[in-house]
This record gives sequence, structure tokens and C-alpha cells, in this order.
Amino acid sequence: MNSILEPGMIVRHPGQPDWGLGQVQSRVGDRITVNFEHQGKVVIDGRVISLQPVWSGEAEA
Repeated sequence: MNSILEPGMIVRHPGQPDWGLGQVQSRVGDRITVNFEHQGKVVIDGRVISLQPVWSGEAEA
């Protein structure tokens, strides 16, 4: 699922729901940099973590 991520997309970290929503800053290979609202900037190893895209309308839920 990480292969569809592009800068600007909104995601959730499945193992860290308290981090809130995150905006993808960049994706280079398996390295995904995300700026989370309650955690700040985090570099994710896409081989280990599959981020969950948030589609329009889901963010309010």
C-alpha cells in the first residue's frame, strides 16, 4: 500500500494512533517521511510499516 503514497497525502500510522493524522512529505524507495500532528516529522521504513491512507471524508471520523 505504501507504493501509492505521494507527498501531500494524509495517512495514519497503524501502530501509533495517538500520533494523529500525518502528511506525507516525501517517499524515496521504502523511506517515507511523514509529519504527524502530535509527533512531528518521522521517517518510516515502508518495509516494516504499512501506513494507512486517509481518503477524503475519513479525516473527520
